[in-house]
Amino acid sequence: MTAASGPTPRLLTAGQLFLDLVFADLADAPRLGEEHWTPAFGWGPGGIANYAIAAARLGVPTALTADVGDDAFSHLVRERLTDEGIAADLHERADWNLPVTTALGYGGDRALVTGGRPAAPLASVLATAPVTPVAAVHIDASVSDWVRERAARGTKVFADIGWDADESWDPDVLSVLDGCHAFLPNEAEARAYTRRDDARAAARALAERVPLSVVTRGGHGAIAVDSSTGEEIEVGAVRIDFVDATGAGDVFGGALAAAELTAWALRERVDFATLVAAVTVSRPGGAAASPRLDELVPWLDAHPGAADPARFAFLRDALHDGAFPFDAAPHARPLTPAPPTRIKE
Repeated sequence: MTAASGPTPRLLTAGQLFLDLVFADLADAPRLGEEHWTPAFGWGPGGIANYAIAAARLGVPTALTADVGDDAFSHLVRERLTDEGIAADLHERADWNLPVTTALGYGGDRALVTGGRPAAPLASVLATAPVTPVAAVHIDASVSDWVRERAARGTKVFADIGWDADESWDPDVLSVLDGCHAFLPNEAEARAYTRRDDARAAARALAERVPLSVVTRGGHGAIAVDSSTGEEIEVGAVRIDFVDATGAGDVFGGALAAAELTAWALRERVDFATLVAAVTVSRPGGAAASPRLDELVPWLDAHPGAADPARFAFLRDALHDGAFPFDAAPHARPLTPAPPTRIKE
């Protein structure tokens, strides 16, 4: 087990780790016997690390709990998490190697191939996880008691269930959401689980299970329903020239979970997460391309066609004179050069 020292975590992330290899901006799908080159390449920790990296780069002290192996890929991921300033509580398993996912981006989306075996049920690594105001968790049946216990202690759990490999989309799977504060599926997942024909109806159905349901819609934005207040919002996408969708939903989730630590309204929190995800998908590399907090306003200034200026006035106000909108001081660390962004004017 390893853990990084630093400020008290305000956001816990827990779930399956991967090493991601991302090949983006391909003209089309490779065919047997061909070799394709692309300069739009990136690598880094994937899976639950996408949430952690997105939040940590926004300045929120973030912890991560997951299994790792003693293989070379696990060591690479350990080093990158340390570089990102994430307090990583990593449980080393001698009989297991970190899975590797290759993402091939073409046709406006990406296809994934993963080599390896899934980690052990998540409950096995959560006993030592810190108590935080917010948590983003890859939910499985093993953590139901942990979720309810943390919810009773005031933690708002943002849940990710993930893709159903069997594509049966059994609604009974959603029973694991008991005690969670929020559920963040994409539109295809939300409609499949709820048997609804549109994203808004699916978001409403999911809000009967959790206080906050947020359905992401890729290039069409997001829909959120807060069942505790009855508020429903729909936000449009930020206009960018798409490069790479890898980790987009996870980055959105990490930014939205981080925004729970602000005083922003629901629409502002969802707009904020939409902006962070949009900047990310305009670059290759998945969460390794997610922006830092001090990049966002300069990015909007450099890309005036990306959104109505009034939409992000709240963000400019929140960041005036170097102010920090979250309820904990950011963990200072050296900035690294950001990859280039492409914008659809």
